[in-house]
Amino acid sequence: MSVLLDTSAYAAFKRGDADVTDRMRRSERVFLSTIVIGELLYGFRHGSHFDRNRADLHAFIDRPFVTLLPVTLSTADRFGRVAAQLRARGRPIPTNDCWIAAHTMESGAELLSFDGHFAAVDGLAWTRLGAGDSG
Repeated sequence: MSVLLDTSAYAAFKRGDADVTDRMRRSERVFLSTIVIGELLYGFRHGSHFDRNRADLHAFIDRPFVTLLPVTLSTADRFGRVAAQLRARGRPIPTNDCWIAAHTMESGAELLSFDGHFAAVDGLAWTRLGAGDSG
């Protein structure tokens, strides 16, 4: 099993969240979307520890079990399908989360997130952290 951390899951990992850490330990691979990296860097720029947070992120990405996922044409196609499906059903979610869902589906991983709106994405394997259930 592989997992993809969304922004909230990475932040929880950095805070020492036992559930996130355990799920990562049990995984063969941990994926990070370049979209998540962008969200994290944006957040770091609004904090008071940008250099330290960025260094920690780069050290995490450099771990042998972590894979950074670039946006590809396949990712873009999945994004378009996810966003269109959600809009057609009147259940849009934040645009970046459509990209993150697309990356998760493309990688075959399970998404770890605290955000319940991922339940609206058909075919997405995900665990809603903090709720004790899967979507």
